Amino acid sequence: MGKGDKKTRRGKIIMGSYGKLRPRRRKFRVRSRHVKAEAPDPGNS
Repeated sequence: MGKGDKKTRRGKIIMGSYGKLRPRRRKFRVRSRHVKAEAPDPGNS
């Protein structure tokens, strides 16, 4: 288990490969939209 082990994160960094332990980085982050709750209409009582 070390730099030569393809199945470990450290080994994948050395080899330059990706997988379950070292996923590829996403190009952009999916941002969740913050939707404000609408205030109730005061004239509609």
